[in-house]
Amino acid sequence: MATDYDAPRKNEEELNEDSIEELKARRNEKSATIVDEDESEAAEGFELPGADLSNEVLDVEVLPRQADEFTCSQCFLVHHRSQLAYEENGLPVCSECAA
Repeated sequence: MATDYDAPRKNEEELNEDSIEELKARRNEKSATIVDEDESEAAEGFELPGADLSNEVLDVEVLPRQADEFTCSQCFLVHHRSQLAYEENGLPVCSECAA
């Protein structure tokens, strides 16, 4: 907060009197500025950055699991063999689930 060092200074009595009045005024200002706004209505007005992609079709090529990959028996994600931590009852567990 900026301080104006050229402004006249007030003594303690004036500060106490002003502070009570200022507090009352601030309390009234704060209660007047509270707005009850519906979040869903407010969110409708926001647009995400970028173009409108509602008419776009996304094509993704899905490849089957490769010979050097495995499916973790705990998180069910496909990982590279280098992320194999151990096998539990013959089922592979990745290093992320083992931690």
